[in-house]
Amino acid sequence: MIALVEIEAARRRIADVAVRTPLVRLNHDGPAEIWLKLETLQPIGSFKLRGAANAVLSTDRELLHEGLWTASAGNMAQGVAWCARLLGVPCRVVVPEGAPETKLAATRRLGAEVKAVAFDEWYEVFRTHELEGMTGLFVHAFSDEAVMAGNGTIGLELAEDLPEFDTVVIPFGGGGLAAGVASALRVLRPGVRIYAAEVESGAPLAPSLEAGEPVNVDYRHSFVDGIGGPFVFPEMLELARELLDGSLVVGLDEVAAAVRLLAERARVVAEGAGAAALAAAQGLEGRVVAIVSGGNIDADVLAKILRGEAVR
Repeated sequence: MIALVEIEAARRRIADVAVRTPLVRLNHDGPAEIWLKLETLQPIGSFKLRGAANAVLSTDRELLHEGLWTASAGNMAQGVAWCARLLGVPCRVVVPEGAPETKLAATRRLGAEVKAVAFDEWYEVFRTHELEGMTGLFVHAFSDEAVMAGNGTIGLELAEDLPEFDTVVIPFGGGGLAAGVASALRVLRPGVRIYAAEVESGAPLAPSLEAGEPVNVDYRHSFVDGIGGPFVFPEMLELARELLDGSLVVGLDEVAAAVRLLAERARVVAEGAGAAALAAAQGLEGRVVAIVSGGNIDADVLAKILRGEAVR
């Protein structure tokens, strides 16, 4: 669990970089009263700026002269690249082959050098924290206390902006967002239920929580590129067991429907990972907060979803 004092310090540290995003009620037809935390409105279109900024800005500047690097499917890449540009240092990013072009283009616009590798090699970087040719400060996309503290600032804002709520649903990729937000809420709103949202194309947390240890699952690439994987890292599973009430697994069609609902009812553009929490929240009751974690979706994928075409 990340200490509340660290999350509060992170909020002060990143105040001039990340924005306080709005919390809005969704007009929809289900039983729950759903509120949307719109991290799509961060400068990079994703919550990842919070964690990246806190990790970088809490590091001694003398340790940054060689620059920054990270492994990312695209959103943390933009967060780290944004911080590198802010500090005037180089940035390198390793991404999996097939990463969304809209995320890659945005990362390059921020001045980062992008290197694509096979998925397994990319995923291994999260364990080893190294890759040949990469130098500078490595900013981990999720398994880093400073990153999680930065993410936890979302929890501070939720507790201040909505006095009462029953449940929070958080997209679960590596687990850094869920761990950060839940760490804040377990102190500030101890009675609230907190669930991860996973997608059927790669949902290792649900069986791992049931087994009490990491469980490998079949993973297949899908338009939901920002979350999912073949397994949960042990340290992140430990945090999930401590902080979360469970994982809600949704289908790709449900996520696509949530992307459409956000566009049609809230005029919000969300990527698959960003809509996953809403997809899961629609099956709940009471006052529910869904974290819309990002909006960086390829235009052609969004167009197909809005036309009602099947996407995978």
